[in-house]
Amino acid sequence: MTRIVLISLVIFAGLFGNIKPAMAQSADTGGVTFTSIPTAADSIAMHKQMQTTLQKTKSALKQVQAAATQASTESAGKPKSLWEIFIAGFLGGLAAVVMPCIYPLLPLTVSFFTKKAGSRAKGIGQSLLYGLSIIIIYVGLGLIISGLFGSDALNALATNGIFNIFFFLLLVVFGISFLGAFEITLPSSLGNKLDANADKGGIAGIFFMAATLVVVSFSCTGPIIGTLLVEAASKGDRLGPAIGMLGFSAALALPFTAFALFPSALKSLPKSGGWLNTVKVCLGFLEIAFALKFLSNVDLAYHWNWFNRDIFLSIWISLGVLLGLYLLGKIKFENDSDTDHVSVPRFFMATLVFAFVVYMIPGLWGAPLKPLSAFLPPIATQEFDLSPVPGNAASGGTPTKTSSLIKKYAANYTRIATRGLDAWYDYDQALQVSKELHKPIMIDFTGFNCVNCRQMEADVWTDSRVFNHLQNDYILLQLVVDDKAELDPSEQFTSTYSGKKITTLGGKWSDLEASRFNANSQPFYVLLDSDGNMLTDKNGVAIPPSPANYNVEGYLKFLESGISAYQSAQQAKK
Repeated sequence: MTRIVLISLVIFAGLFGNIKPAMAQSADTGGVTFTSIPTAADSIAMHKQMQTTLQKTKSALKQVQAAATQASTESAGKPKSLWEIFIAGFLGGLAAVVMPCIYPLLPLTVSFFTKKAGSRAKGIGQSLLYGLSIIIIYVGLGLIISGLFGSDALNALATNGIFNIFFFLLLVVFGISFLGAFEITLPSSLGNKLDANADKGGIAGIFFMAATLVVVSFSCTGPIIGTLLVEAASKGDRLGPAIGMLGFSAALALPFTAFALFPSALKSLPKSGGWLNTVKVCLGFLEIAFALKFLSNVDLAYHWNWFNRDIFLSIWISLGVLLGLYLLGKIKFENDSDTDHVSVPRFFMATLVFAFVVYMIPGLWGAPLKPLSAFLPPIATQEFDLSPVPGNAASGGTPTKTSSLIKKYAANYTRIATRGLDAWYDYDQALQVSKELHKPIMIDFTGFNCVNCRQMEADVWTDSRVFNHLQNDYILLQLVVDDKAELDPSEQFTSTYSGKKITTLGGKWSDLEASRFNANSQPFYVLLDSDGNMLTDKNGVAIPPSPANYNVEGYLKFLESGISAYQSAQQAKK
């Protein structure tokens, strides 16, 4: 609606801008009315004036359309990432409900409220306050994290080596605690003080009861919360931790409120027992498996080059085998109960785990494993790769013409390079090669730690049509925004956009993305001509950059629009 109003105002401004000169052409002399006949020069002047007005109108329309397109592009990605964080938090909360520290408290807490309140309505009200208090406490924790770290700091932490190493170790410790080696608890004195305040009654008493639950259940919920906050922080969004805690606390509070509304449903709950520890141990295996992602991030960003994809998969396969054997009762941990048989649910869970292990095994020889591409190191790190190259290269097609220039920074990116694509890594070189080979440029703002980038490369770029365009019709310019390689002192500069001193190669490309294209997310794809200008469609409107687009047809249309625009511009120059 706003877009329509703006366009209408621009059009009316252009039309009314021509009325004044037209009215000024008639005059009354001595009471005699006559018609002035415009000369050829007058006609030419009027024509030029109309052309100028129309040109201004078209220019304004282009600006409005470009602004609307950019706004829609920028707003499209952000809610998705926050929703992902919320859903991850909600699932984590549901997992916490069936942990040994919380599950047994469900019937006790609900019975306490329904009996103490005296009436069902009052009991429901108190349960709702209890659930709301849980949400307030956890969201407050998320807001504290958000307040301590701004969005820029969170984004920087996501690619910081110390941060990633710390959380790798932290998640491993959390996983080991879930396996039963030890328990992570808060000081008992804190729980005792909160429990004493809970006896006061009223709203304050209910709030302190919720706070007591948060403290005493920390040995179970702490690792889940820690993992969630780490994941939320790595998204780089200021609201990420608060949104994650909102999802977690909503799931945690839901059963307490739901069973207060329907207390008879408590009878259908499974009894507490050894299965609760089984859930805890399974989560411990998952914690250790996901911790490896943070170690992989550091390995890529700092060019250590020792944590390859096949090593990563080997560890995951080993963990999967051990988890399957545990579910079948072949492995026991300290807190496990003695069982003389395997239950049907455990049998089917073990079957799923072993099936997943079998699925991962071909990845050791280069199978793409697309559903896991976001978590695994890039396939370029694979030491033994038998997978075919998509596109014409796989079918013996005619090789595309290449430049003889020596690529700058290429040694930094052998571990994220896409096999079969001739990528460049320096902006100025890409412009030079584009002029030499007469091809448009596609900038791929990417990152070593960019999960969505790996998913795009595995799910979309492997389509033969997309791959052929990238291989034959574009100069692919990959600018890695989290590369920690130091710039030569002569190349370091102070950004006119952020005012910060840029000292790393990744910082240089990140500043380019932010200052020129007003974006800081990856992947981010921009189509340019050989002079570095954004390609424009047949109406002269710049083709808007594309964020991650997992729809192959949509991404293909984006690429083909750039090819068509570049060819039209080349023909117009002839």
